[in-house]
Amino acid sequence: MAMSVCDDALLCNFPKCRTKLSGFAWVTACSHVFCDQHGSGEFSRSPAICPACSSALSGKLDIVRTELSPSEEYKGMVLAGLRPDIVLDISARALAFWCYQVHQERMYQDYSLSRADTQLKQMEKVLTQQNQSRELELTAMRGEIASMKKVMDEYKRKYSEVSERLMERNRQYQKLQGLYDSLRLRNMVVGVGEKDAPLLKQQLQQPRGHQDFTTGPRQGTPTQRSPQFFSIGPDGDNRFFSCLDDDRGRNFFHFSSPPPPRDKGRAFVIRP
Repeated sequence: MAMSVCDDALLCNFPKCRTKLSGFAWVTACSHVFCDQHGSGEFSRSPAICPACSSALSGKLDIVRTELSPSEEYKGMVLAGLRPDIVLDISARALAFWCYQVHQERMYQDYSLSRADTQLKQMEKVLTQQNQSRELELTAMRGEIASMKKVMDEYKRKYSEVSERLMERNRQYQKLQGLYDSLRLRNMVVGVGEKDAPLLKQQLQQPRGHQDFTTGPRQGTPTQRSPQFFSIGPDGDNRFFSCLDDDRGRNFFHFSSPPPPRDKGRAFVIRP
């Protein structure tokens, strides 16, 4: 706070105090003033040292404890009987002390302002550097996000291509499975001959997993079992039937006794 000549309050010159003076004050010959608390504590030691400028105060009148608000009687008697030049000299010295305190306070305020301004500039510089680093980080993160989006789009495209290929493979597999089943059925019909063809067709036309218990095996022909269905794949949706026995010991197209050919028009069958 700036101080003018008309202000009626001085500030304690102790570095850590800086409070307004009231009541009693300690005045030194080096033109410094202290509050009653710090003056009593600092000037009780010998030799006395000024806390503001570190000057030695060894004279009898180098330190004076004075009342800041004297009574009217003191004002009327303190300069009574002195010549005018002495009164003016005393007044001039008192005014010089006051002007020095005002100038000192102004210098202190300028120093505090300069220090605060320096700190503010340093903080602004640090803030600018932090903002620049944040902008660089933000730019880098935006670049990473853009690159990740490109990678994600590439993966989506590859996934779409793989899905289409998988669907095409499934269609080819279903087609090959149908061809395989038809060839298997044709080989079975040729293998059993014309005699057992109607029974085999009747068994094949029945639902899967069902066996005809009303019609028994014919005389002189081996007992034919219903085709067994095996599942392939993890879900078991695609199935094919097999004529393999449970013991799995016979060959793939092995039958007990195929009938001999009756005429020349029949298909030639190789016995296993």
